[in-house]
Amino acid sequence: RLPWEAAEYYRGHRVPERLEEALNTLFPLRPGDLYGELANYLSEFSKAPVICKLVGRKILDGVGQPTLEVELYCTVKNYEKRICSIVIASHSQIPENAFPETIEADEKERNDSVCTAVEWVNESLNTMLRDLEPTDQCQADKILGEYFANKVEEKKEIEKQEQEGKEEEAKVTLAPPSCPPAPTSKQKRGKPGKKMSGEEKRIPPAEPAESVLCGSLAIGGISLAIAKAGATISRVPLYLYIALLKHDQESPKEMTLPLPMVTLLNCEKNSPAKLKLVKEVMLIPPVELSLKQGIERVLDIQKEMTRVLESTGKMPYPPADSKRGKAHNSGKKAPPLPLKRISHLGCLTTGYDTLEQLLLLMQTACDNIGLELGTDVYLAINCAAHELMDYDRGKYEILTGTFKSPDEMVAMYVEMIDDFPFIIALIDPLRKEDRVQWSNICCALGSKCYVIAEDAATHISKLKTDQKINIAKCSGVVLKYINQTKVSDLIELTGILDGQRHITILGSPDGESSDESLVDLAVGLGARFLKLGGLSRGERVAKYNRLLAIEEELAANGTLREAKLEIDLPEKSQPEEKAPDVLPAPEQD
Repeated sequence: RLPWEAAEYYRGHRVPERLEEALNTLFPLRPGDLYGELANYLSEFSKAPVICKLVGRKILDGVGQPTLEVELYCTVKNYEKRICSIVIASHSQIPENAFPETIEADEKERNDSVCTAVEWVNESLNTMLRDLEPTDQCQADKILGEYFANKVEEKKEIEKQEQEGKEEEAKVTLAPPSCPPAPTSKQKRGKPGKKMSGEEKRIPPAEPAESVLCGSLAIGGISLAIAKAGATISRVPLYLYIALLKHDQESPKEMTLPLPMVTLLNCEKNSPAKLKLVKEVMLIPPVELSLKQGIERVLDIQKEMTRVLESTGKMPYPPADSKRGKAHNSGKKAPPLPLKRISHLGCLTTGYDTLEQLLLLMQTACDNIGLELGTDVYLAINCAAHELMDYDRGKYEILTGTFKSPDEMVAMYVEMIDDFPFIIALIDPLRKEDRVQWSNICCALGSKCYVIAEDAATHISKLKTDQKINIAKCSGVVLKYINQTKVSDLIELTGILDGQRHITILGSPDGESSDESLVDLAVGLGARFLKLGGLSRGERVAKYNRLLAIEEELAANGTLREAKLEIDLPEKSQPEEKAPDVLPAPEQD
């Protein structure tokens, strides 16, 4: 009976037929490793791998903050096999000048969120996604989305019950309200000199920060891990797998690399220097150069900039009454602060008193190595204007003690781009609430400069559902893969932005990790720019190296297409602006 059952079993699975096909196919080839080639041939008939286990782990990111790692295991040919792992970058909405207690509360909240995410991955989501094929990204993201929506509803219900409990307690303990004394005529008038103008009163209040559900990192982490596993099982690079998902499995004939926005300087807004308007100065290589040539050019400028700064000593100085200033009270120039301080963005940290001072130094560094700003390299400025608003005055503080209204900011930017046409991108020049001014600045500068929303763009999930009102008018949007963002969300949103003729910029969060998946996402989604930070920290340099490797692959395959800039670039050798002969000298004791 047993031989008969075995024969029926194998015939039912067409084993004799396929063995005969394999032997007939391989005999003419006479492969050196016959059994290895037989295994390869028969593996085509094996079952598709399915997810068997997810492992969540709390690790540290590039700045020492806790974040989430997700490992994905599949059942492959009856055995459990580790397919891939990803690390999702952490992101904070706390500004540089936040109070210590705010920073401490944010760190506690981040730690709690990571611990909750690890619990979700290892328990409920591990069970829900078991036996799912990792190549089914849509189904995986649907499950993740429904799970997250249920968690949001659970939180709302808990908050509602807590609020009802507080109201009941208040009814029991509430004393009869006493009538407040009527304000005197003196109080009604208010203090002289404190009356706000009509324009200042009309400043829209800051919109509340997007709430982040504790544990939401698990959603983004698992979605990206499944995409990476799908690419591994399909034996294609992740960037091509993402492009196939976006274009309904139609392989693109050509692919364009995003242009890098390489951060050269990080100008801290809480430094002793007066200039507050600039947070990041970024270099954009011209499209005529290959990525490798562009990175080499940026490195040359970075080295020369460092040399110029060290030779001139033009770095922020301590205040005159600081201990350092008193120690050098000898009539000589105070020595500069140490230059080689690298920020978390992977670039030099510095500060300046005026925008002209900063740009003159940039021009000097480029001139010294035979490069011209506006021809051989372009600049992008991250203004981070949401950190500049003085709500008491209703104005932006662009320099220490210098304030401008939203309309004055628009006029200032128009003048800036006219004076310095080599600046081809402004990121967050205004708060997202100043929508009228966003429209005005885009109308005035849209043909010569990209006006990009980063903080001014709302959350990805709201951008998808409320496309018209939740995003200020702009040239493009910086998207970040954080929290509950899913791969399907990015694919859908970039399609929407493409249809609206907005450009897409993939941005690296503040707390970056060594995971390189962001670069593959940017290439696969067809992003115009990639904002990764500087070239001085391992977790950021790893991404530039990945971008260089993708360029080599596409060039070798003959599928690399040159990028384009859809703005009017400055003509070569623009008339030189009148600039000060020397930079302001350091304070003397």
